[in-house]
Amino acid sequence: MGLTVALAYSGGLDTSVCIKWLQEKYKAEVITVTLDLGQRDNLREIGKRAYLLGARNHYEVDARHEFVTGYVYPAIKANGLYEGKYPLSTALGRPLIAEKLVEVAQKEGADAVAHGCTGKGNDQVRIDVTVRSLDPSLKVIAPVREWNMTRDEEMTYAQNQGIPIKPSKSIYSVDQNLWGRSIESGPLEHPDQEPLPDAFEWATL
Repeated sequence: MGLTVALAYSGGLDTSVCIKWLQEKYKAEVITVTLDLGQRDNLREIGKRAYLLGARNHYEVDARHEFVTGYVYPAIKANGLYEGKYPLSTALGRPLIAEKLVEVAQKEGADAVAHGCTGKGNDQVRIDVTVRSLDPSLKVIAPVREWNMTRDEEMTYAQNQGIPIKPSKSIYSVDQNLWGRSIESGPLEHPDQEPLPDAFEWATL
């Protein structure tokens, strides 16, 4: 018998592939969890996509108020800026995502939680440490960290598994919530290059 896994689900390519990969590798029953942090995504469509890909259950958690009062306000009071510029918008959301993931896992009697963080950044640490501090009995699975697929290989896997992913014309990877918008990939991977105007949506150069 396989695991029951609560997956932090954004609806994008990585975590959509995660659903099928967890089902395939771990014979898992997957429960998806999507937090509303004010990111402007179509949460209803994300839920539909999760069920389409075989999620046993899907949770949409409105965490906007908790995010502002428990994370954004304290960050403002502490003048929380990385190198005096970046307001830590993505970083602040990760512990809250992990907390809600644990709550759902416990409610569903899950054996493990999973997330779509890579092995490169600090987001994996923020989620892993939060989960283990709240419930050490839960196994933490990071499929993207395990499978070592390139973006093209992910797309091929998605096509082979019948995962409906709309191709994006953007060269950027974007994470946003009501506190900020973080952009990476493309020319931003080269510190000697300035961001191009097409990277910005909330402000203009």
